[in-house]
Amino acid sequence: MSLPIPTLGLHHVALRVRDLARAKAFYTEVFGFDIVWEPDAANAYLSSGSDNLALHEVPDPLPTGVGQPLDHLGLLVATPEMVDRAEVELRARALPIVHQPKTHRDGSRSLYCADPDGNVVQILYEPTISRRVRR
Repeated sequence: MSLPIPTLGLHHVALRVRDLARAKAFYTEVFGFDIVWEPDAANAYLSSGSDNLALHEVPDPLPTGVGQPLDHLGLLVATPEMVDRAEVELRARALPIVHQPKTHRDGSRSLYCADPDGNVVQILYEPTISRRVRR
């Protein structure tokens, strides 16, 4: 076998959540994800059109020592201005901002917020990728 293994990119991220309804509302209302599949009462699969976000409801408290910790989930936006618009929307909904909007050396711009379960979500404009995938 020769390396690297040719992939087509990242397909999905799976998050453990305490309240599936609350998590679905956050990702659909705040970020516009569509619910694409709900196989049972404890699982939902969402998409922004080119990816998949799996939400798996687990008992409270979340199990410790199971799986691996997630630093953050990054969501790509089309322009740097959209990062700033996202901040306004998040504040209007009284959602926590973890890190204020910042422009990075490479021209990227991002901010970090938290979902209802404390998962950190980065809203990111990345010049190279955002220009290629604008909708």
